[in-house]
Amino acid sequence: MSPRVPNTFIIILGFMLFALFFGAGNLIFPPILGQLAGKNVWIANAGFLVTGVGLPLLGVTAFVFSGEKNLQSLASRVHPVFGIVFTTILYLAIGPFFAIPRSGNVSFEIGVKPFLSNDPSPVALFIFSILFFTVTCLLSLNPTKIIDVVGKFLTPIKITFIGLLVVVAIVNPIGKLQEPFEGYSSHVFFKGFQEGYLTMDALVAFVFGIIIVNAIKGKGVTSKKQLMVVCGKSTAIAASLLAIIYSALSYMGASSVEKLGRMENGAEVLAKVSDYYFGSYGGIILGLMITVACLTTSVGLITACSSFFNELFPAISYKKIAIIMTVFSTLIANIGLTQLIKVSIPVLTTLYPIAISLIFLTFLHYKFKGRSEVYQGSLILTFIVSLLDSLNSAGIHIEVIHNFFTKFLPMYSLGLGWMVPAIIGGIGGYYVSVLWKKDDSSPLRKVG
Repeated sequence: MSPRVPNTFIIILGFMLFALFFGAGNLIFPPILGQLAGKNVWIANAGFLVTGVGLPLLGVTAFVFSGEKNLQSLASRVHPVFGIVFTTILYLAIGPFFAIPRSGNVSFEIGVKPFLSNDPSPVALFIFSILFFTVTCLLSLNPTKIIDVVGKFLTPIKITFIGLLVVVAIVNPIGKLQEPFEGYSSHVFFKGFQEGYLTMDALVAFVFGIIIVNAIKGKGVTSKKQLMVVCGKSTAIAASLLAIIYSALSYMGASSVEKLGRMENGAEVLAKVSDYYFGSYGGIILGLMITVACLTTSVGLITACSSFFNELFPAISYKKIAIIMTVFSTLIANIGLTQLIKVSIPVLTTLYPIAISLIFLTFLHYKFKGRSEVYQGSLILTFIVSLLDSLNSAGIHIEVIHNFFTKFLPMYSLGLGWMVPAIIGGIGGYYVSVLWKKDDSSPLRKVG
């Protein structure tokens, strides 16, 4: 019988989950969402919380529920090739393609840019990114307890300062809520829903799930039921904290437009709001905290991604992979935060629906007896529709298919057209597997 897990451990686990998801990069999305949504901020925020909070924590729970040892083994339920391809693409997305460069960009936007001229040259970002990722590389090549100590020390300070900032912004708003900008005047909830993709947390959830499983098992828990109970309670704590802070940041962004004006990204919003309330000293403190937080995030991601690819390609050493990833991340970071977010949207528009479908299929795994055809049918149709959505978001329109889907596919115009095909594909896959099994067991099939 599994030992009883103390409530103090569950609370600590909940705060750990919160800290894992509440990376410095995630700070930038709710403020800009609020700026764009204006008076519609609460509806947009509700949609954002579904994909920015609900799905990531559901992803962690799904991984715990699956009983698998890592993401690749979970994704291999679809097909071994899919397991490798999907896991590789996911690690590249949360690694050198988007999340790692974003950590450098956010550091620059909040910690350096506010203290430069109004329009700093690209050279400033280039120099900063080289310095930032050189330190990242050195720490990744020589893992020490410094990063853990800094992370544990910084997280409560960061949360305290951000908490103080949002409390002041709520008690003493900068200005009144303005009319929403283009794109946030209709279907606001679904717009916020898609903006939650940018956090990438539902993708990272599969990786964080491994940490949670190991932490709970470290307490001697062996029962799957107890694993799920402890996971459920800790995710509820993390979800509550994330929802409160994201909502407050969204409101802060919405109330800033009247006096501070419309800004390009959430990092700029945070920097200017901090300066508005606390002056240059507040900006310096915020900048230092965010920079160190982003540094710990980038080191963690470089380490995790390099370890994965080292397992995939053991002939290439961990250190070589880490250096390659760091150099690549430096180059990508120099396109700038706003452009990086724009480039990431089509990719995340493709990946997120697949991840969401995989999460729900994981929960239903035992209902359809783990038939791979169910996974395959659902994910193939999900991929087709989400790929077309991503092409549309990139400005590439295949008019014939687009018009057909708009007319006949429910919720396609809202960016959620993949949902019905995912269900149909899963059901179709189930019946194909049943018929295939009958064919395999028939005398004619055996003779063949």
